[in-house]
Formats: sequence, structure tokens, C-alpha cells
Amino acid sequence: MEHFESWKDLLNPEFYIKLGGFWLILFIIFAETGLFVGFFLPGDSLLFVSGIYAQELIAETFGSTGSDFLDTTILATCVAVAGIIGNEVGYWFGLKAGPTLYKREDSTFFKKKYLFQAHDFFEKHGALAVIMARFLPIVRTFMPIVAGIVKMDKKEFLRDNIIGAFLWAFSLIFAGHYLNELFKTQFDIDLKKHLEMIIIIIVLITTVPVIIKFIFGKKQSDENESPNI
Repeated sequence: MEHFESWKDLLNPEFYIKLGGFWLILFIIFAETGLFVGFFLPGDSLLFVSGIYAQELIAETFGSTGSDFLDTTILATCVAVAGIIGNEVGYWFGLKAGPTLYKREDSTFFKKKYLFQAHDFFEKHGALAVIMARFLPIVRTFMPIVAGIVKMDKKEFLRDNIIGAFLWAFSLIFAGHYLNELFKTQFDIDLKKHLEMIIIIIVLITTVPVIIKFIFGKKQSDENESPNI
């Protein structure tokens, strides 16, 4: 069993896979999509690396089906379900906390206007907002909570939650599994030996757009709020 050595381990998906295997992966996906404290946990990279270890994970937990496709499908389905449950918990929390937050006074870390902006965002983008949030770190942690706060329709949220969870889980887990197979057969490269580089690439791909959006969005907001001289 893997042992905790440094804080870097908390950002390393392979650490969790070797520490707790299948069940820990499901818990992390649940926590990252349903609990405030889960925003720092690896999501995209964990799914990708889990895909590489799919056969081992299913074999150790249930016994292999004898088919790498079925093993990978079982893993992706379970991860999707964990993500769906996590989002529903986050939505429920936001729904219950919403009235209190609307009555709360503005502070350094809280602006009531963001609640109204979030409501307008869901009204404008609908299904796309919930589905695409799955692929954005940090955003996927707070999205279901905000959806509950702004009282997005429960049935619509559940529908979009299910679609987003399955797209997210299947695309990343199958990409990890079959890209590893492709690199081993075509180039004799085992991706398990290059996980650090893979994780860095995934983090850059998933976080750079968010950072750019935040910087330019904040700049535009500041310009709009600046008084005309």
C-alpha cells in the first residue's frame, strides 16, 4: 500500500489509486463534485490515470471480466454515478443554503450580485452550463451548489448532471485506457512511466482556459465598473 510522504502526493492521482484503489477513486470523485473541500482534489487527471489502471482496478475489486472494454466500462460507469451523486448533494446543499445567502450582507469574499449573475448564467446557457462545468477544475465543485442556490429546475439539473457525468467519466477514462494501449503497441511506450508529464499536460489543458477567462473577465468587469471621467 502507498504511504503519504509529502503534500505533493495529494495532487498525484497515482497516489490515490495505489492507496485506496477503486473505492477511494469513487469517494474522491464524489467529494470533488459535491463538497466544498473537494476542489483541490485531482479530477481530470485522476480519471485519465484510472483509465490506464482500469483492468487492475476492476480485477482487484470484483475480478476481471476478461474484457478490457467491459472492465473500463464498469469503471467509467461507477465513476459517473459517483459524480452524479456528488452533484446532487451539492445541489441540495445550495438549495437549502440559498435563502440564507440571499439575506447575507456583502463582504470581502461574498457579493450578492454573484448569485444574480449565476442565475442569469443558468437561464442563458441552460444544459450547456451544467454539462461543460464537468470539464473545468474548481468550477465543477461549486457549479452544483450555485445551481441549487439559484433554484435551477431539479429535473433539468438531474438530466444535465447525468449527461455531463457520463461524458466526463467515459471520455477521460477511455482516453487514458486506449491511449496507453496505443502507445504501448505502436511506440513501445508505457504511459505509467510518464505519469508526471501526463498530469502536467492535463492540468495545463484544463486550467489555462479557466485562468484566462478569470483574468480577462475580471479586467472587463473592472473596466465596466470604472467611473467615466
